[in-house]
Amino acid sequence: MSPEPLRVEIPEAARGRRFDLALLELVGELSRTRLQALIQAGRVRFRGEVVTKPGLLLLEGGPAELELDPATAADPECATRLVPLHVDESLVVVDKPAGLLTHANRPGGEPGAAEIAARTWGPFPSSEEPDRRPGVVHRLDRETSGVLVLARTSAALEALQSAFRERAVAKTYLALVHGEPRFDSEWIDARLGRSEQHPDRISVVRGEEGREALTYYEIRERFRGFALAAVFPKTGRTHQVRVHMAYARLHLLGDPLYRPSRRQLEGLPEGAPPVGRTLLHAAALEFAHPATGATVRYEAALPADFAAVLDWLRAHRPEPAA
Repeated sequence: MSPEPLRVEIPEAARGRRFDLALLELVGELSRTRLQALIQAGRVRFRGEVVTKPGLLLLEGGPAELELDPATAADPECATRLVPLHVDESLVVVDKPAGLLTHANRPGGEPGAAEIAARTWGPFPSSEEPDRRPGVVHRLDRETSGVLVLARTSAALEALQSAFRERAVAKTYLALVHGEPRFDSEWIDARLGRSEQHPDRISVVRGEEGREALTYYEIRERFRGFALAAVFPKTGRTHQVRVHMAYARLHLLGDPLYRPSRRQLEGLPEGAPPVGRTLLHAAALEFAHPATGATVRYEAALPADFAAVLDWLRAHRPEPAA
């Protein structure tokens, strides 16, 4: 199966530049040699037309699409390659793969998405908030895939961090959960704080302790013993989706941390694809662009491992009773 095309937007500011050089700034960690080979092989489109000349001078900006060949897709670096969803002078939006940190946890430590992105689009501006890394607007857990936004200017960083704080960002997650939900939708209003028994975990706390946390979810599909949920967190607390869904007795598939202590979760039936991580995907973000003020929305398709489990559940859904 051929990999999904890589889609980027060449800005109008690139007019007069070579096509390959303008494109190189937007396509993650592809080398110039590999990119030129793709162009010459007719595997790159610009504004819907195939381009075969790397040195083509741009007269305007527009959408570009690259068909990655099998050799490129099989590159070992693909596990940490970031797929750009949008790049402009103010921000970079990428599809973060599962297994990759948002940023390094310590200087010189394992690189995360922010460090990898900086090799191509950086350096990113530093934040005045002491716990923030350069360019980092928000975080995704290591095992969570999907839309991640990084700021390229100090003004964009400040505006986007403010938007997240003020709950002006619409976040959509997709999650595969254990159980057969009682409701088709539900609001979860439960404060969150650090667990006293397990310092590496977050838990629901009582009274006025912890921090306010609000989550709304809708059940999109039901299966026997499982469900696909669209989750819309209104606040941005650590592990919020995982903890709130577990609190609603809808534990995420593959989550090793937030499992019930007094009951056994039913595993997928024999023959189902293996679940190697928490099946949580940041499917979309919508917010006001920090430079233009226009409402923008960025989406990331389900990754292969998540899609494989979902497709299997659909294929093995029991037939409705006659």
